[in-house]
Amino acid sequence: MINSTANHQIKNIILLQTKAKARNKQDSFIIEGTRMFMEVPKERLVKTYVTEEYFKNATEDIREKIHLSEHEFVSEEVFKRISDTVTPQGILAIVRKREISIDELYNNKESKNKILMILEDIQDPGNLGTIIRTAEAAGIAAVIMSKGTVDIYNPKVVRSTMGTIFRVPFAYVDNLEMIIEQLKEQGVRVYAAHLKGKKYYYQADYRQASAFLIGNEGNGLSKNISEKADELIKIPMYGKVESLNAACAATILMYETVRQYME
Repeated sequence: MINSTANHQIKNIILLQTKAKARNKQDSFIIEGTRMFMEVPKERLVKTYVTEEYFKNATEDIREKIHLSEHEFVSEEVFKRISDTVTPQGILAIVRKREISIDELYNNKESKNKILMILEDIQDPGNLGTIIRTAEAAGIAAVIMSKGTVDIYNPKVVRSTMGTIFRVPFAYVDNLEMIIEQLKEQGVRVYAAHLKGKKYYYQADYRQASAFLIGNEGNGLSKNISEKADELIKIPMYGKVESLNAACAATILMYETVRQYME
């Protein structure tokens, strides 16, 4: 039983919760809560930390999974210190990251369509988590992100994905412009959600291999990236609203592809 926040394991968990540099160095991140714990592929569990109270009340399948990984009991007070939530459930785990190559993303056999989401410098953890979660629901093939996009292993992003982080293929890339060019060479038609779009999003045909470019919440797409698009598309706006946030815009576009594929 770990009873002190001075314990080196506890200090490391706090580092992984708060520092992307530590997550990158250790190639690991933190998940928290029952639902997320049960979503983690068993082979990616590094170590699990639980309170005695949580373990005592856990179902048999949860206990079995805890026993399958290296695990440690911690006191209630220590767990409150390492938790990133307001009301801790009493279980968290260190999980290995999974690196996916661009080639794997291009060839995702499980996707329901041939649609890619390409994100440039998305900064809000909630936006990114929502996009990842919606991508699974809409059957999107993969999500590609610029290096300037918020760390997907940030605890707030991880939580908002509701487990889809383990199922949606994704990758960060150093050179977004180069990746877009490679996609176009492979026959992928690239659309940019843009205020200067001449066509409404529902007027384009996405039943071929397609990619959507979604820009930063405050600045939108950079000029260099938007110019790489084959076509600029827009979402109708009424009232005094100038734009939707990134997750809303991405969701509308992803579900338009669902509609078209179902016709």
